[in-house]
Amino acid sequence: MGAVSRYPYPKDVWSPAGGWWSRPKTWKSNTVIAALGMAVTLGAVWRVSAEKEVRYQQPKRWIPSMMWAKQYKDQE
Repeated sequence: MGAVSRYPYPKDVWSPAGGWWSRPKTWKSNTVIAALGMAVTLGAVWRVSAEKEVRYQQPKRWIPSMMWAKQYKDQE
């Protein structure tokens, strides 16, 4: 159902995705490195966002960002 048997393809064509039927040997370590890079970037963005967060109107109920916002750290 839609599968194509492997056929000869031009070897001189370059593709950033790896070309036809790419199976890099280091895909597991590449995936781990990419995931760690994304986690570090997300953590840095989260930290900067939490440091800059200011609410000018007090929330009427508890919200999750109150756990890490500086504005609410001293109200515990």
